[in-house]
Amino acid sequence: MIDSASLYIEHRDQVFRYLSRVVGHAETARDLTQEVFLRVTRAATRPDEPDQSRAWVFSIARNLALNHIRDSGRKPVSVVMAVEPGRRATQETGAVVQQALATLAELDRDVFLLRESAGLSYDEIATTCEISPDAVRSRLHRARQTLRAALSGSVDAQLARGIRHRT
Repeated sequence: MIDSASLYIEHRDQVFRYLSRVVGHAETARDLTQEVFLRVTRAATRPDEPDQSRAWVFSIARNLALNHIRDSGRKPVSVVMAVEPGRRATQETGAVVQQALATLAELDRDVFLLRESAGLSYDEIATTCEISPDAVRSRLHRARQTLRAALSGSVDAQLARGIRHRT
């Protein structure tokens, strides 16, 4: 059994990255990340196998994120950021990605973010979301297709605006 400090050191960055994408606000994600590891510390039972611990930690993170979204009475946020002159394109792209993620079904978004933001394996995602590995594959494929379609139009529009600004 792995101790809480080791779990924190090993998973805090991935948990924070995942929660940031889900809730769309860094300060809220920090608070939720702290709460995840408080719950890890206070847990009466833990997985016996080290390879199960990451899925367990992310199950806690996912449940906290879902509770936060439900309690705040809103869907995952489309982040509207203040645009800094030197980082305009990067910030606009980030906002477009966040908006596209918000259009996904809740479970599809979670599967996508657990894979792409947190780096979980298909089996870990299946455990975290309580679905089969085949369902993970299917939902991940669907999420990627939806995001690809949503983002291709947005990127084309950004490129067109950039070309107009340069000429």
